Amino acid sequence: MSLYCGIAYRRSPCWRSRLLSTYISKTRFMFELKEDDDACKKAQRTGAFYLFHNLVPLLQKSERQQQPYLAPQYSLLELERLLGKFGQDAHKLEDSVLIGCSEQHEAWFALDLALGSPAPTAAVQKPEVEAELKGTFTELRKALFQLNMKDASLLSTAQALLRWHDAHQFCSRSGQPTKKNVAGSKRVCPSSQIIYYPQMAPVVITLVSDGTRCLLVRQNSFPKGMYSALAGFCDIGETLEEAVRREVAEEVGLEVERLQYSASQHWPFPSSSIMIACHATVKPEQTEIQLNLRELEAAAWFSHDEVAMALRRKGPYSQQQEGAFPFYLPPKIAIAHQLIKEWLEK
Repeated sequence: MSLYCGIAYRRSPCWRSRLLSTYISKTRFMFELKEDDDACKKAQRTGAFYLFHNLVPLLQKSERQQQPYLAPQYSLLELERLLGKFGQDAHKLEDSVLIGCSEQHEAWFALDLALGSPAPTAAVQKPEVEAELKGTFTELRKALFQLNMKDASLLSTAQALLRWHDAHQFCSRSGQPTKKNVAGSKRVCPSSQIIYYPQMAPVVITLVSDGTRCLLVRQNSFPKGMYSALAGFCDIGETLEEAVRREVAEEVGLEVERLQYSASQHWPFPSSSIMIACHATVKPEQTEIQLNLRELEAAAWFSHDEVAMALRRKGPYSQQQEGAFPFYLPPKIAIAHQLIKEWLEK
């Protein structure tokens, strides 16, 4: 297949466009912007920017009840005017990072107006920007579940990437300042020549079942009444399978008999993680929970009917109205919700 594509490319440019799917075309475009600083600068001129202030995104109210927030986009010209109005140098735009693109190859960037400023007083102030742009800087954790899927994904990527750059200003080997490329896909130390790439921490999130029930847990940091699947960071040297077995044993004292991979999801809180979702099964005769109170506040087995009822609940405010043990589950955008839904359907 690769040989056929190579021949087609040489014959005529139009064959290339026919052979490349929209996804491949977008992926190649993003790769070019990450590797070619001049191409990325050119894309900024026709691209769109999302704004942040100390890692908090600028949002506006939406008329849609199910998605009350939307993330506004701004052109390069609009940002240059905004920065000029508040006495900021246009070089601030060099701090922007590439976060995606449209099918028509419009590049999308994110810019934090406060990070990287020499002093807090030197940065553009929140109230001024909010008044000028008729928006509000809203914590992403609060707004994430009230955005459409596109905005939620882009803002999660943007926040994670902006946070990573803010935390990697200096080389760990030489102590010298590092420099980002235009797209923000890497940082380079001019002294040691070490290249740093943005990273995510791998986390396994596991829904444990004994065949007829599933195990749900809560930490004291969870909103009141919310239960979810077990989750924990992978240790260095572990495989995913070993991490799942260890986490289940550590947190609830159960031994995994079988496990199956389900899906994965980027998660920006508290810092960037890749959530690797799995189903795990324990033996029906070995289901006594031994709770690790250093890790969890509570853990319990739930029946099919109890989980089905919890999935129908909209959130914490309706939990007191039904059932002897009312609880609710993570929202649809969270991979824990998908794990629980998969178990329920199977």
